[in-house]
Amino acid sequence: MGAIRNDWTLEEIRDIMNQPFNDLIFQAQSVHRMHFDPNEIQTSTLINIKSGGCAEDCAYCPQSAHHGTDVEKERMMEVQEVIEQALAAKECGATRLCMGAAWRNPSKQDFPRVLEMVRVVKALGLETCVTLGMLSDDQVQQLKDAGLDYYNHNLDTSEAFYPKIITTRNYQDRLNTIDKVQKAGINVCSGGIIGMGEEHKDRAELLRTFATMEHHPDSVPINLLVAVEGTPLAHMKDQTDSFEFIRVIATARIVMPKTYVRLSAGRMSMTDEAQSLCFLAGANSIFYGDKLLTTENPEANHDMQLFAKLGIHMQQNAKAEMTAKKMAEQITELTA
Repeated sequence: MGAIRNDWTLEEIRDIMNQPFNDLIFQAQSVHRMHFDPNEIQTSTLINIKSGGCAEDCAYCPQSAHHGTDVEKERMMEVQEVIEQALAAKECGATRLCMGAAWRNPSKQDFPRVLEMVRVVKALGLETCVTLGMLSDDQVQQLKDAGLDYYNHNLDTSEAFYPKIITTRNYQDRLNTIDKVQKAGINVCSGGIIGMGEEHKDRAELLRTFATMEHHPDSVPINLLVAVEGTPLAHMKDQTDSFEFIRVIATARIVMPKTYVRLSAGRMSMTDEAQSLCFLAGANSIFYGDKLLTTENPEANHDMQLFAKLGIHMQQNAKAEMTAKKMAEQITELTA
């Protein structure tokens, strides 16, 4: 138990997920303690550097140009704005800044600004993560040279269920991008969404896809669907039982022992008790802040109160916290 394996079968994963709940939680917590401090949570802050107008037709996404949501297409964020948000995130205790852009793939025109964002955020002492869609080999290398720590590219669901959610790209496109990023030596963040109408077997198959990669993703965000009005999945509100969601978290911990398992979108609809069970089941990362890309997230103060009740502490920044004066000096240097 707790060994790193890349040869998991679907039957094994389904057996793990379907065992009595108490046994599942005990096994997941036992594995978790072999590799992590059981009372430490890594916190990331997610910001939207380019929203709306995405060419992809992901059925869950309010940023798709194919859906009639109230998310408007906006200009790309300026580097100065990213610096300010990065400093605010770091001051609140986040150790990583994740920057998302609503693109199928980044354009030659916009990509240099993304690289600059990576460099300045890195210089502020935060880990860097971006999600930009599919990448060319050259773009992957440029991100590596800029010092990118993580690249997010979610698989969303099983390969069998995928065509019911997305038609503008195929599953292999996603796997190819993940493979490029891993071969370049960039950490991969890749996860899925629970509650889109998929079956229990699809959730097990998604985890099997991650767990049989040559290198497990370094971070696996598990999202609970936020059903947004105007998207094809707007009718799927409150379709997932909390215990089923927790089973996915626990199984992810067992089959990927050294991976950070992150509670991502959907925490607003989860009780504190359900989130606490997720932490017990091996979740050890959250998105921290009042908003994700376009959806609400629990307020940072609420998370701190929950952590205090549970005796959980936040992972510390690799670099010491800056004073207000030092922050002002750093902003001046980076934007000069």
